[in-house]
Amino acid sequence: MEAINRVGTYLINHAEEISREMVEESLATVEIEITEDLIQLSVKSNAEFLILLAESFKESDEVAAEELIEWSKKYGEEQAKLLSQLSALIKPYAENRLKFLKRITQISIDHELSTEDVVTINNRVSYLMDVSMIETIFAYEAYRDGLMYDRQKEINELSAPIVPVQEGIAVLPLIGIIDQQRVQHLLNNVIPTIPTLEVEHLIIDFSGILTIDQEVAHHVFTIHNVLQLLGIHVLFTGIRPNLSMAVVQAGIDFSSFHTFASVRQAIESVR
Repeated sequence: MEAINRVGTYLINHAEEISREMVEESLATVEIEITEDLIQLSVKSNAEFLILLAESFKESDEVAAEELIEWSKKYGEEQAKLLSQLSALIKPYAENRLKFLKRITQISIDHELSTEDVVTINNRVSYLMDVSMIETIFAYEAYRDGLMYDRQKEINELSAPIVPVQEGIAVLPLIGIIDQQRVQHLLNNVIPTIPTLEVEHLIIDFSGILTIDQEVAHHVFTIHNVLQLLGIHVLFTGIRPNLSMAVVQAGIDFSSFHTFASVRQAIESVR
């Protein structure tokens, strides 16, 4: 164990130097241009990994993995900010693992470790790299999912605005694909604001809708009932044949709704 600890001390004292050499070696074989930010992140993350690895020599696999998980989460988020695709994160993994094993094996040999000690260290390297990769992927996906959620929220807000057109009359134009998330946005964020706008007649225009299914059609027309309970007269415009089919297949009674071919016709009917 004393010999392994000597290697650990060496790795801690030379972590940045070793990391920079490994990154420069990798850059020599890369044909695409790598940003300076990504290079510095690689140097920093490799050095931190070497230190965590060295400090883990005194711990069990389980304890070492726990200490590595938090670091991997932070590293995954930093990678997500710089890399647009998960494949860019995973692709160099096998090559990097081989480089780590070769470099640390040579350091172990230079410190005159026994074959058994070299195998022990290499097993720890492989185990921690696997743990790191798994947690990094989780962190990467969580960060990207968060970005997608925020962007979808912005899209929902932009694609379902309440547009006043005349005193007491407003239009709610629905644009794009109406899915469960969009319906929930309408129910939770758009509909509650309508009474504050002093709207007596709301025209919901479907002409910009691309697709809609039976379940969502049912929820959309539930909005009609909610608005009626609020004392708002609801008119539907721009209903295409595919939406009509979804309404019929959902078993919705269409006869009680006020529908028009265009927003102009709906406004004229209100007048």
